[in-house]
Amino acid sequence: MTSPASAGDLPDYAPVPQSSLGVALNDQGYYVGRVERNLYWVTDGVYQSAFLTTTDGVVLFDAPPSIGGNLRRAVDEIAAANGVSNTVTHLVYSHHHADHGSAASLFDGDVTRIGHEETRRLLIRDGDPSRPLPDVTFADTYTLQTGGERVELAFHGSNHSPDNIYIHFPDHDTLMFIDVVNAGWVPIYNLNLSEDVQGYMQAPDIALSYPWTHFICGHLGRLATRDDVAVHQQYIADIEASSREALASVNPVPYYVQAGVNAWAGVKGHLDAVTERAAAPVIAKYTGVLAAADIEIFTTTTTFAIMQSLRLDKGPSGPVHP
Repeated sequence: MTSPASAGDLPDYAPVPQSSLGVALNDQGYYVGRVERNLYWVTDGVYQSAFLTTTDGVVLFDAPPSIGGNLRRAVDEIAAANGVSNTVTHLVYSHHHADHGSAASLFDGDVTRIGHEETRRLLIRDGDPSRPLPDVTFADTYTLQTGGERVELAFHGSNHSPDNIYIHFPDHDTLMFIDVVNAGWVPIYNLNLSEDVQGYMQAPDIALSYPWTHFICGHLGRLATRDDVAVHQQYIADIEASSREALASVNPVPYYVQAGVNAWAGVKGHLDAVTERAAAPVIAKYTGVLAAADIEIFTTTTTFAIMQSLRLDKGPSGPVHP
């Protein structure tokens, strides 16, 4: 059995910018705070959830397992402080991924679960009892009205996942949209492990088309702002521009000549060279601006995904043989 590397074995990464740092957690390892009026958010410093207190009970938005039972504690804390019911009546899935939903089974009883129709299909496929199936599904839009409150759910096409939805709180000046923008941080591997590159790249424009001041992005220790979304967009735009330049300037022929009959070795050499050329200036530009920009594998894998999408989705992937 191998043992984890000691702290002394970790690379000497750049300091996390002050603007990227999150809130302080309590002794139980969570933070719960007011977004606006009766809308609250919860974080463990890495994942985020939200809930709305109403005259009829509590509506919960996502249930990340890393927060787990602390979601119940956060709801109970706020309900007791405000003298309202702590009964969870509704649970909304932002999308089907287990890392944002598999504490959903902790909330049983008469809970109405809501999600996109594709979320239900994917949860049936995955067969995970920790993520009970939605009782209510929708294709395009759904208005959740309960206890005098209104929440607008909308699907605008695949992005991070085939079912990731926009959750708008029009009376709370807030949008919740998960796993695309990380407030103050770069995406992790492959655009936050996203499945639809072009959908992911276009999603921030859709998010910004909504009116909001507060943005619940699903990860790390603070809420996002419109400026955070703009910085994320510029980071992605810089990767796209750098990838286009590298695709046009790196000559693939020497890599295939050197590889000889091993065609896949030639492909690797060529695409690795393109990726490294495209990622390097972006890593340099954003180190000290976005946290973890100097963890090169994050920007490198995101660059590879965008570069490949430019070739395969946008086209052309190369000249047509005469």
